Amino acid sequence: MSANKSSKRLAFLPLAIFAVLCVFLLKGLFSNPNERESALINKPVPEFSLPDLYNESQIHNKQTLIGKPVILNVWGTWCTTCKYELPYLTKLRNEYGVRIVGVYYDQNHAPAFGEFADVNEIRVDVRNMLGQLGNPYEYNILDLDRTLSLNLGISGAPESFVVDANGVIRFHHMGDINERIWRDKIAPIWNEVSQ
Repeated sequence: MSANKSSKRLAFLPLAIFAVLCVFLLKGLFSNPNERESALINKPVPEFSLPDLYNESQIHNKQTLIGKPVILNVWGTWCTTCKYELPYLTKLRNEYGVRIVGVYYDQNHAPAFGEFADVNEIRVDVRNMLGQLGNPYEYNILDLDRTLSLNLGISGAPESFVVDANGVIRFHHMGDINERIWRDKIAPIWNEVSQ
């Protein structure tokens, strides 16, 4: 008799697994990948020590961000969405005085696979792109090995963080910053940390 009950339970196991899988897939289908919660909200920016994109002898670290609120913007010239974001970020800097610092990484730099980026070539590409589309950046941190990007939990570019004057991350946005995103999501937080 108990073997009969056990076989009935086993018969329902594939149905139960299928139901759980359907719930998981439906949740993913209707979720917005740009609204992933960051584990770093209300935590300090991770420690880092990285060179300036244009001047490798100038080293930036967490202390260079502290003192005034900043938008830390992870980007690259290879990133198509970044090209659409740059003019609006430039407007934020020029018209509203928003302090923006770039974290530049090159997706072709992969020393583990024997691929090394040419920093001089990157600098030329960056100057050309910023010359054409606008330069919103106070400075750019060169994150070739993606140490800072990985510590920030970056999954792609562009991604941006609102960091308060004490170096605490207050907001994380995946995707480009445009007028709607600024108005609806970022400006209220920026205005709060800028007071």
